Amino acid sequence: MNIGKSVIIKGELSGSEDLAIEGQVEGKIELQQNVLTIGANGKITAEIQAKTVMVLGEVSGNITADDKVEVATSGSMRGDILAPRVVLADGAKFKGAIDMDRKPGSASVPARPPLEPVGAGGPPKGTSL
Repeated sequence: MNIGKSVIIKGELSGSEDLAIEGQVEGKIELQQNVLTIGANGKITAEIQAKTVMVLGEVSGNITADDKVEVATSGSMRGDILAPRVVLADGAKFKGAIDMDRKPGSASVPARPPLEPVGAGGPPKGTSL
């Protein structure tokens, strides 16, 4: 589906098919299992959740992707990215933070085994320091 460059949407946008936006969107975009392409004329001010996000235009807001976020040479991104794979093309504009450490939607940090205390109980009896 395409949203033309003369279209302006304010509010929540969700769906279950790939979407290309050349117009303006303000609010929230959710395409959990699909590809979102922000065209060269697209101007987005929104929180974005999708499987893959391609930025050719302008995005202001955070992006969470299950697969990949790519900001093309013509793209401009202001906000944070949470995705396992991120591509910033040579010449792309980006201001924000990138988190590729954990799977999107996973708020828990992997548990670590407890550390053994160092020097617990002091030196063995009968020894001197």
